[in-house]
Amino acid sequence: MRLATPVESTGHTGHAWGKAHWVAVAEVADGTISDWQVHEVAWDVSHDAGTHGSHHARVVTFLREQRIDAIVVDHVGEGMRLMLATMNIPIFPSTPGDAKESVLAAVTR
Repeated sequence: MRLATPVESTGHTGHAWGKAHWVAVAEVADGTISDWQVHEVAWDVSHDAGTHGSHHARVVTFLREQRIDAIVVDHVGEGMRLMLATMNIPIFPSTPGDAKESVLAAVTR
């Protein structure tokens, strides 16, 4: 399963999805992370540049390119939540602290 989660520069879980600066993509199987890559998406910068539709399109492009099955996050705005539902991408709740532990906790609940 490929999951995406917002992360801070410290490796901790980020708070918001649509305004994340970095997003980690984790490949998880049998309760273990086999691959972890952090991408600088800079959605915090691009969020207010243009329309919500153009911002959502950037997020959709990332999700498709990375073949994301689900996201792990604390907060998602209503418009983004609807877009993710349309893409059939579930949202799992994150936990504070280490982002890798948060991803593992989300898939083992």
